[in-house]
Amino acid sequence: MVLSILTLIGALGLFLYGMNLMSSGLQKAAGSGLRKFLSSITSNPVKGVVTGMGVTAVIQSSSATTVMVVGFVNAGLLTLTQAISVIMGANIGTTFTAWIIALFGFKADVSILAVPLMALGFILSVSKKGRWRDISEFVVGFSLLFLGLSFMKNSVPDLQSSPEVLQFLQSWSGHGALSVLLFVLVGSVLTLILQSSSATVALTLIFLNMGWIQFDMAAAMVLGENIGTTITANIAASVGNPNARRAALAHTVFNIFGVIWAIILFRPFLSLIQFIISCLGLGASEQAPLYSISMLHTVFNLINTTLLIWFIPMIEKFVCAVIKDREGEERPEKLVYINAGLIPTPELAVAEAEKEVLHFGSVMHKGLEHIKMAVENSGNEGAFRPWKEKLVKYEEISDRIEFEVVNFLNKVSRDHLSDDTKLQIKSLYRIVGELESLGDSGDAISRLIDRAIQHGQKLSKEHEDGIYEMITLVEHAYDAMEYNLKNSATIRDIDNAIDAEISLNRLRDKLRDSQIENLDKEGEKYFEVVFFLSLVEALEKMGDYIINISQSVFNWRRGTPDLSGSWDD
Repeated sequence: MVLSILTLIGALGLFLYGMNLMSSGLQKAAGSGLRKFLSSITSNPVKGVVTGMGVTAVIQSSSATTVMVVGFVNAGLLTLTQAISVIMGANIGTTFTAWIIALFGFKADVSILAVPLMALGFILSVSKKGRWRDISEFVVGFSLLFLGLSFMKNSVPDLQSSPEVLQFLQSWSGHGALSVLLFVLVGSVLTLILQSSSATVALTLIFLNMGWIQFDMAAAMVLGENIGTTITANIAASVGNPNARRAALAHTVFNIFGVIWAIILFRPFLSLIQFIISCLGLGASEQAPLYSISMLHTVFNLINTTLLIWFIPMIEKFVCAVIKDREGEERPEKLVYINAGLIPTPELAVAEAEKEVLHFGSVMHKGLEHIKMAVENSGNEGAFRPWKEKLVKYEEISDRIEFEVVNFLNKVSRDHLSDDTKLQIKSLYRIVGELESLGDSGDAISRLIDRAIQHGQKLSKEHEDGIYEMITLVEHAYDAMEYNLKNSATIRDIDNAIDAEISLNRLRDKLRDSQIENLDKEGEKYFEVVFFLSLVEALEKMGDYIINISQSVFNWRRGTPDLSGSWDD
C-alpha cells in the first residue's frame, strides 16, 4: 500500500513535469510571437475570450496564460478590461486537457507510444534549428505526461483489496450539501498544493475511473479546482502594481461566482450534464463518467463566461474598489514593470524588461529638464544648488535601475528563449548601459557648472542661447529614441534618430568653430569659452548615447548581434 502511494506521487510528479515541459516547449516554439499575439488583443471582450481560450488550449496551462496576462497588465501591455476577457477564455481553454485525458488516457494505453515519441524528441533535439529543438521539448513533454498518467492509473490501489479505504471514502459521501462542500474544498486544496488544475483533474478522473469516488463528488472536486487554480495568479501579482493584482482578483471573482451558482444548482446542473452526454450518444459508453466530468468542466466555464462577459465593466469597478491605487507621487527610482513575482515563462520576463527599459528611457528624458534648469541658474550658486542635487540623484537613479534590470535579465533562463528573444536580451543589456551613461552625463554637466561657479565664470547670453539650442536638439533625439523603443517591433529604419544625431553634430561643429575663431580676437574670454565648449561637448555626447540606443534596437530587429561601441560621428 505504501509503495503504491509513493509510486502514485512519483507518477504525479512525472505527469506535472511532462506538462510543464510540453507547455515550455510550445511557448519557446511560439517565441516572442506568443506575447505579441496576446498583447495585440483589441478591447472586444469576445475576441479576448477567444484569444485566451486558444492560447490556453495550445500551451495546455491556464495558470501560465493567466500569469502571462497578469504580467502584461503589470507591464501596461493589456488593459484591465482586456485581461478579464482573456482570463475568462483561459478558463475555457484549460478544459481541453480534461478531454484529452478522458478521450485518450483511459481508452487505450497511450504510454505504448511514449518511448517511440521520446526517440522522435531526441532526434529533433539535435537539430541545429532552435525551433525544432523547442518542438522536441513539446514531444518529450507529451510523452512524459501520458507515461505519468499511465503510472498513476496503475499505482492507484484496487478498492476491492482495500475495503478500509472504501469505507473511509464512503464516510465522506452521502451527506448531501455538506459532502459537496467538502469535496469542493478537497479540489481547491489539492490544486493549491499541486499548482496545476490539469493535474488535479487527471487525479479526479483516475479516482472516478477506479471507483474511489462517485460522479457527484468528482464533479464537486472539479468545481473546487476552479477556485484553487486562481492562487497561482494571485501569488504572481502579489508584488505587482495595482492593475496586476486587480486582474488576478478578477480571476478569483469569476471562478468563485461560478462555483457558488453551480453549488446552489448542483443537482439540476448534474442532470443537465447527463442530458448533454445522452444527446451526444456517449451515455452508454464505459467512459461515460469520464466524459461527463470533462463535459461538466467545459459547460461550467462556458456558462460562467456567457453570464459574466456582459458584466466585465462591473467586475472591473469592483476590483478597482477593493484594490485602490497607491498614494503618493511617482518615484522615478522605483521599478514599475519587472516586479510581477513568479514568472513561468521567460518570454514574458523579456516583455516586462522591455517595458521597464522604455520607462527607464522616459526617466532619463525627464532629467534633461533638470539640465536645462541647471544651465539657466548657472549664474547663481544658491539657485543652481537644488538642480545640481537633482542631477546627482538622477545619476544614482540610473545606476540603480541599470543594476535592477541587468540583474533581472541575468535570472532569465536562456534555455527557454527563442533565438530572436536572445538577440533582444543582448540589445536590452546595451540599451540600459547607454541609459546609465545618460545619467552620468547629467551629473558631469552639473559638475562642470559647479566648477565654473567656483571660479567665477558664467555664460554670456550668446553662450546660453547656444546651449539651449543644443538642449532642444537633444530633446528631439530623446523623442526619436523613445519612439523607436516604443515601436521596436515594427520600425523599418532609424532615420529619425540619425537625423537628430546629424543635427547635433552640425550644431556642435558650428558652435565650436565660431568660438575658436572668436577666441583669437577675445583671448580674455578663454576660460568662459572652454566652459561653454565643455557643455556643448557633453550635450553632444548625450546624443551619441541616445542614437546608440536606436542603433541597438535596429540591430536586434535585423537579427544581427549588437556590438559594443559608439555611433560613428
